[in-house]
Amino acid sequence: MCDLVITNEKLRTLNVNSSKIKVCKYNYTKYINTPTNNIHHTKVSLRNQHTPMEALHLTILFLLSLTMVHSLSPNCDITSYGSTLRVYHVSSPCSPFRPKTSLSWEESVLQMQVDDKTRLAYLTSLVAGRSFVPIGSGRQIIQSPTYIVKASIGTPAQSLLMALDTSTDMALIPCAGCVGCSSATYDSTKSVSFSSLTCGADQCKQVQSSICPGTTCSLNMTYGSSTIAANLAQDNLTLATDPVIGYSFSCIQQVTGGSFPPQGVLGLGRGPLSFISQSTSLYTSTFSYCLPSFKSFNFSGTLRLGLNGQPKNIIYTSLLVNPKRPSLYYVNLIGIKVGPAVVNIPPSALAFNPNTGGGTIIDSGTVFTRLVDGAYTAVRDEFRRRMGTAVVSSLGGFDTCYTVPVGKQVPTITFMFTGLNMSLSQDNFLIHSSSGSTTCLAMSASPALNVIANMQQQNHRVLFDIPNSRLGISREICS
Repeated sequence: MCDLVITNEKLRTLNVNSSKIKVCKYNYTKYINTPTNNIHHTKVSLRNQHTPMEALHLTILFLLSLTMVHSLSPNCDITSYGSTLRVYHVSSPCSPFRPKTSLSWEESVLQMQVDDKTRLAYLTSLVAGRSFVPIGSGRQIIQSPTYIVKASIGTPAQSLLMALDTSTDMALIPCAGCVGCSSATYDSTKSVSFSSLTCGADQCKQVQSSICPGTTCSLNMTYGSSTIAANLAQDNLTLATDPVIGYSFSCIQQVTGGSFPPQGVLGLGRGPLSFISQSTSLYTSTFSYCLPSFKSFNFSGTLRLGLNGQPKNIIYTSLLVNPKRPSLYYVNLIGIKVGPAVVNIPPSALAFNPNTGGGTIIDSGTVFTRLVDGAYTAVRDEFRRRMGTAVVSSLGGFDTCYTVPVGKQVPTITFMFTGLNMSLSQDNFLIHSSSGSTTCLAMSASPALNVIANMQQQNHRVLFDIPNSRLGISREICS
């Protein structure tokens, strides 16, 4: 006769069909049925040793241990479906690009800051008067790829894990025989649908850095600290279920330097050589993504292509066009709240200026949000004021860190766009050390361009509706 019967609903999240625990006075027995192992029985007897309450405590500890083991074993076999693709953080357990050796929290943060600084140098160089041809303008983008998607190219298909980037147009794919590339490459000789593009092709004329030493269109480009030599080519590219026939891309032949992503870059910008433009007939230049937290073990972020499956009640703000950089997704940031009050920011710090490239962009490749000096200083000072008397320290590029526990005194932060407010949870603007001893405001200053980065976008659905020149944002948990 048992004194207590427990049914644990938590086990359903562990892929368990049924779980019934019987705790008896001198006997503790547990049975679990799991779908992956058909029927698996575990029986533990605790005779003449524990009271029912002690046995219950052991039961809870056992369940917690199961939960921890499961959480540390992420499911990396989840497949994409329809026009929805899985998005992985580059450092996730499911990513082949995660660091081979574990980095400390401080090392990870400092490395991300270095990558961000390199990327920002490119973005802000536009404001300094650097000239770019609007078409194919992703050719010199500085990269710090953070999220990857699985792409298939060629016939039969060859798979690559490509860095996803909203500030790049043309796809950059490492091809077999590439000098300086990783071992994972695309072999054009094995694809019956591959073709090279000649110097007379329209795509070749659209790329300023193209050269024609022979009949094949070639190009040289700078990619971060890397230089790249490539040929312009075409093949079928599939991200979801529908192939884009004759997709134009850069077939990389040589890379020097260490900035190039191991398996290439997929450009989601607005230029004519981007995936979005080349797949218009399939997806009507509409896509959205939800980026998972870099802390999550269960990487369930998604990239949705086309109108189907997009949220219906999402709130929009207008997309702006900068003629000097039409590929970037500019939005009108009109204010920032820290707590309930709108921060006093000089209007010039947020103003969109199509002549110089100044303003605010949404970017998937930058990790931490950057605000021009006037805006950042105002936001930082108000944040510090609302944090009270806590002593402020610094870590690398972060100048607002705390080594004391923070909690109720942390103010909310809201980005205010025309027609849309984006309220951030603490996970979107605070970064914590693994030990919890240090907490930093995950933003910093920029010389000339505001960048709403991917940490601030995590666990939001961001919808790019290019035909209607609008961008939608809504809260969605995808970690």
